[in-house]
Amino acid sequence: SGYYCGVQAVVSTQSTGTDELLHIQWTGSNTHNNQPNGGDGQTGDAGEGTGGTDRSNFLEMQGEIENYPTPFESTSFWSKVKSVTQPSASDKDLAVGFMSSGYYCGVKNDGEDVCRSSGDREFDGDNSLNTLLNNAPASYFGHVLEFTDTVTVPYMCSRNNNFSNRSQKGILFVVTPEEAAAVRKKRR
Repeated sequence: SGYYCGVQAVVSTQSTGTDELLHIQWTGSNTHNNQPNGGDGQTGDAGEGTGGTDRSNFLEMQGEIENYPTPFESTSFWSKVKSVTQPSASDKDLAVGFMSSGYYCGVKNDGEDVCRSSGDREFDGDNSLNTLLNNAPASYFGHVLEFTDTVTVPYMCSRNNNFSNRSQKGILFVVTPEEAAAVRKKRR
């Protein structure tokens, strides 16, 4: 199942076990009509970025009360996951793909080539990704991830995290299989 980071003003939580797979993906838009009586249940266009668009990304934070992403070198999540959909992807490739909503497919010269087609971009330190993700894909297939260890990862979506009425954050708890079973039992 997909896990959407675009939850506004609420910290969303999700628990999974180290013996489970998790598909992190999202769907955005290039053409929503959020004008009054837009017909899609949402009136207004108060988000960041180009009008009529929705974008998401997935960035680790140090804690759920933070409002900025953690530098890659200080993250704990990426070293504890492997991609089932793209096994050659390194931890940096995964982080760059999720950070950029798929604008970059991986890191240039980071071992194996994870970019599948000649049109895919490899991150090489350039600044071509718009800070509001305007030029990033609206939707991102992401990766099906398997976990190599337990981890708690507070995460954010940077597009609409503008320190006002928007805070797109969540916490992912990756726990032992026994702890995951206990959480599921409690929820019944």
